[in-house]
Amino acid sequence: QVQLVESGGGLVQAGGSLRLSCAASGRTFRSYGMGWFRQAPGKEREFVILISRDGSPYYADSVKGRFTISRDNAKNTVYLQMNSLKPEDTAVYYCASHVSGSFYYTSAYDYWGQGTQVTVSS
Repeated sequence: QVQLVESGGGLVQAGGSLRLSCAASGRTFRSYGMGWFRQAPGKEREFVILISRDGSPYYADSVKGRFTISRDNAKNTVYLQMNSLKPEDTAVYYCASHVSGSFYYTSAYDYWGQGTQVTVSS
């Protein structure tokens, strides 16, 4: 059974930083790209960032230069480092396992974590 468990969310002031983690189990972690999405109240879930199987990152324009992604295949964990946070980054953040298709769309992912809340105060 595949499980993805996010952690590291919280409340931070604008300009601050947070690091989210997503621990995976139940499949060969290194064989899959891993993405992060976010969903703010009343809005659709949107793509944030992905790291491919070979470690290449892909960013949404809104987070370029502020967010970075990394993975530790030995620990089956992917990390999202968020710097220079803005109030508009406030959302529930989800990690997901990419299987096929354009990684910008939720339909390209088969397993999702439960989400972790990130709140950025102004």
